[in-house]
Amino acid sequence: MAFQNIFSFLHRLSQNNNRDWFQSHKPEFLKAKENFLVITEIMIKEIGKFDPEINFLQAKDCIFRIYRDVRFSKDKSPYKTNFGAFMVPGGKKSGKAGYYMHLDPQGSFLAGGVYMPPSDQLKKIRNAIFENPEELKKIIGEASFRENFGGISGDKLKRVPKGFPSDFPDIDLLKLKSYIAIKNYDETSVIQEDFLSEAKTVFYQMSPFIKYLNQVLI
Repeated sequence: MAFQNIFSFLHRLSQNNNRDWFQSHKPEFLKAKENFLVITEIMIKEIGKFDPEINFLQAKDCIFRIYRDVRFSKDKSPYKTNFGAFMVPGGKKSGKAGYYMHLDPQGSFLAGGVYMPPSDQLKKIRNAIFENPEELKKIIGEASFRENFGGISGDKLKRVPKGFPSDFPDIDLLKLKSYIAIKNYDETSVIQEDFLSEAKTVFYQMSPFIKYLNQVLI
């Protein structure tokens, strides 16, 4: 019921993305937000069973605001039409890798890793891969990882990153600008009764990847 309520609100918001409608339907938003907070609390507890650093998080600190920053955007729609929560050791601004849940009528997903990290963090990851590529390759080569995520997702540089040899055998891993594992879902899949169990399993399967990145980023 919680997921259905969230999607119901997001569908209506996407068709009425203006301040007048939002203000007159604020109770519906607050109910959907509360549903998402409860879902996030459950996921924190479940992820904490295999990644204890997550246990110290508060759900309210993991979810993103629904209000869009439209200052530099041609799209002046004031509200996001999705709910997102980033469950990461140390909080959203820690710079560490974490677990992300995204609910969106246009396409939901579960993901984990680091998205467009700053240059110093990106260099740490690239250096670790260059020095010992087999450690990461073993993690992403596991059958469960390939089955769930296919591989690592993320935009890539067209050229070899500065400071690394072009003949490095795993140069494609160094060209990545983000290091993300992602699994997509449609709305029908998300509103099933077993989706929270599915999410726990998927996050568990990506946890070695998350822990690897966080060890590198220390």
